[in-house]
Amino acid sequence: MNFMQALQQRWHDADSLVCVGLDPEPARFPGKFRDDPDAVFAFCRDIADATAEYACAFKPQIAHFAALGAEDALARLIAHIHTCHPGVPVILDAKRGDIGSTARHYAAEAFDRYRADAVTANPYLGRDSLQPFLDRADKGVVILCRTSNPGAGDLQDLVVSGGDHAARPLYQHVAETIAREWNGNRNCALVVGATWPEQLKQVREIVGDMPLLVPGVGAQGGDVAAVVRNARSADGTGLIVSSSRAVSYASDGDDYADAAAAAAGALREEINRHR
Repeated sequence: MNFMQALQQRWHDADSLVCVGLDPEPARFPGKFRDDPDAVFAFCRDIADATAEYACAFKPQIAHFAALGAEDALARLIAHIHTCHPGVPVILDAKRGDIGSTARHYAAEAFDRYRADAVTANPYLGRDSLQPFLDRADKGVVILCRTSNPGAGDLQDLVVSGGDHAARPLYQHVAETIAREWNGNRNCALVVGATWPEQLKQVREIVGDMPLLVPGVGAQGGDVAAVVRNARSADGTGLIVSSSRAVSYASDGDDYADAAAAAAGALREEINRHR
């Protein structure tokens, strides 16, 4: 089963559009992990186990592991998810994008070393920088389009012209280019932040039923109702609504796993109320 099939199956089986972000920050771990040399793996494993029933995907952020020298913990975490929660795909949040042999190595890192089901990627070096990812038809390529950060508009909103279209924001050109030209293997998705509901609507109109990874709910303040209203696909799915800190760090006490499960479950219910 390829990434897109697994995601669609999970939307149905778990009745969920929730993606649980796994971003380890040891300073925020509960006290029980203070003297644990394997705390990064153990904490993330516990969050994954607690929230799996509510998740359509998991999204570990590679920099949070690499900065701690915890790449081995990341590899073991993904292996654990595949073994214990085999229906839940893993999106490696790495935002890769480079040229030539470097791009091929980044694709091998994500898909062969870490065995991720999908990876986030940056399109701004052009198609050749992502071709090694696109060529992996069984894997997902989740491409930045209109991100959730305050500075996103510095470049993504720049007005461009080209082809048969009148001038329009760059992120709309990116969305259409990926949907029409780069998605030959039907393995592309786009990142569009929850903090930009009108842009979400515009991107959905451009790309049809292509999945959208939507960060920015929870700690970043994105409005769930606006996200679902503007960006769900025709069948009420089409979204991978990501929440990291609001789920993983719902409690810093001994009830951390139960609190994470409750937060993920509550987000699923909130999303489903608006579907």
